[in-house]
Amino acid sequence: MSRRSSRRKKDVLPYYTFGGVWLVAACILPLYRVWGLLLTIVIAGLSAFFVSRRAEKDAEEAAPKKKAEAKKAPEQKKSYGPEIDPILEEGNRALGEMARIYSSVQDKDVRLKINELMRITDKITQDAIADPEDIPQIRKFMNYYLPTTIKLLNAYDRMSAQGIEGENLDRSMNNINEMLDQAIVAYKKRLDSLFENQALDIETDIEVMNKMLAREGLSGEKDFDI
Repeated sequence: MSRRSSRRKKDVLPYYTFGGVWLVAACILPLYRVWGLLLTIVIAGLSAFFVSRRAEKDAEEAAPKKKAEAKKAPEQKKSYGPEIDPILEEGNRALGEMARIYSSVQDKDVRLKINELMRITDKITQDAIADPEDIPQIRKFMNYYLPTTIKLLNAYDRMSAQGIEGENLDRSMNNINEMLDQAIVAYKKRLDSLFENQALDIETDIEVMNKMLAREGLSGEKDFDI
């Protein structure tokens, strides 16, 4: 049954109830008398009212349930293949963990560094789609650099949540803070290295284009006769 037909049925249900009760009452009560007619109208009206209210209540109770079921429905994610999909899943998991730590940490400087790490990590992860030849490098990044970074960020989060000062705590937190600067530099270098193949392709295309232009006399290196 479509949503429109279901709604139409609910709208006319009170009228059907009123008419049905009227017919039943007409068989029992003397409608030719004023008190019988009035009593029939009251009974039919109350019946239609309660049926209408019940239908509205059922709809209100069913709405949250339908909404919850819609949320539970699994979303079909686009697949990029058996090599790329695990990288995307691991990248999303790592980004989710860094986002959690970002929300927990109060230090603005550390939060900025975490945000930058998340930005670069997302670019590295998405490069698996753009250039599958980079997958070995991306896997190395995710198997070594990324887990260690998240481990240290979690340690910083736990220590900052203590709410106390101490020589060991302060030294460890400062060391992690300094490490984040080095991690950002390393992440950027890793991202730049992923574009090595593309850079070589671009240089080759430019060289071929220059040779074609020179052969056709369009390179601008010689005068043209008009």
